[in-house]
Amino acid sequence: MIRKFLHKVFNRKISALNADSQLCIIPSKQHGIHRSQISPGALKVTQSLQKSGFSAFIVGGAIRDILLGLEPKDFDVATNATPEQVRSIFRRSRIIGRRFRLVHVMCGHETVEVSTFRGPSLAQVDTLDMKNHTDQHGRLLRDNVFGSQEEDAARRDFTMNALFYDPSSEEIHDYLNGYSDLKAKTLCIIGEPATRYREDPVRMLRAIRLAAKLDMLIDTETAKPIGDLAPLLQNVPPSRLFDEMLKLLLSGHALSCVVDLRARGLHHGLLPMLDVILEQPLGERFITLALKNTDERIRQEKHVSPAFLFASLLWHEVLAAWNKHKLSGEKSLIALYKAMDEILLKQQKNLAIPRRFSATIIEIWVMQPRFESLAGRKPFRLLSHPRFRAAYDFMLLRCESGEVSMDLGTWWKRFVAADQDKREKMIHTPASSRKRRNRGRRKTSAQSIPAGGTSESSEKEKTAY
Repeated sequence: MIRKFLHKVFNRKISALNADSQLCIIPSKQHGIHRSQISPGALKVTQSLQKSGFSAFIVGGAIRDILLGLEPKDFDVATNATPEQVRSIFRRSRIIGRRFRLVHVMCGHETVEVSTFRGPSLAQVDTLDMKNHTDQHGRLLRDNVFGSQEEDAARRDFTMNALFYDPSSEEIHDYLNGYSDLKAKTLCIIGEPATRYREDPVRMLRAIRLAAKLDMLIDTETAKPIGDLAPLLQNVPPSRLFDEMLKLLLSGHALSCVVDLRARGLHHGLLPMLDVILEQPLGERFITLALKNTDERIRQEKHVSPAFLFASLLWHEVLAAWNKHKLSGEKSLIALYKAMDEILLKQQKNLAIPRRFSATIIEIWVMQPRFESLAGRKPFRLLSHPRFRAAYDFMLLRCESGEVSMDLGTWWKRFVAADQDKREKMIHTPASSRKRRNRGRRKTSAQSIPAGGTSESSEKEKTAY
């Protein structure tokens, strides 16, 4: 009885909140989106669901991006069908997720993500069961309550992501003024900002990433609690935090995002000591160049290695630890390995960097001292290393930032561009070999010259050395 009573009370409260929202149907002639702009897989999924008697809409980032003239990376579908009902309609599909149960429908090479309309979270509806669905800070742990389309709109993060597009009628359903916010280039969170950030602290990172990527301003009320709630990011699972940071750093606007992270105090706990690194003259220039180059490559649609990016962001922490171990008497290479282990171990507590990235990061770092060996066959062996290009670009970044001499970068640029014969001529002869050869030559010359006499060869040796 008590449970039913609470359901009624909280449902009334939620209904009152939703009463402020009003459905606005925007016709095609106003918004300009045609169904031909929707991917074949997403069209097939929505049509199949509608033929089966369910509602189905393209929702979220895809509609937002098309309205902004951008190319969507994927198309998500929202429906009133449950995951089990969606699964029964599509043979090539599977139910995934625990916190949010979704269905992935495979359409040829395309995977369409289908979600069921969400209702009010159990933490809002049932205070008796709140402990099972949120942590001590209010972060939602489980949330598979289904509801209406209007309730689903209210559960999304930002108003511009709560637009529903119906491919059959080519109309947009807007409950929260998201279309106007998008046109005004304003990013507004849905609901009470502090509560929504507590439910999912990653929304703070997402707000900064989307504002930079889409050239939007964050609404004043939306931005206000971010600084105070930044410590909540420490409660986010490291793997999820890594995924969100990777999206941010590969958004094509990493530099402006990092500056904003620092300004709002969100860098603490994400990349430890990033604020200290940015305050170091060499570190600040190095990271700025790395992020700037990354952004430029993404804008030019060139490949960007996440491992290279994280190697750049963490390098000056490694450098500081490396120097500390060398000062304590450790040999240079041993000191470098100890420094790398320390920094990566510390990062694993905050960012779950996948092993496939960690291995490449270590290779990039450990190859750096080898660039300073310009004698014998060492440059040739380094050139044949599978990770040479990444390590080479990293070394050039160090030169450009002023950490190492530009002469080193200039030599390697010439060496990489040269043919085999020119490379052979560029190689320096080791000093120890020269000395041994010189001693041998002097000894031979002395034996061939009579006591007290001179020879033409001996005079040439004196001139040459």
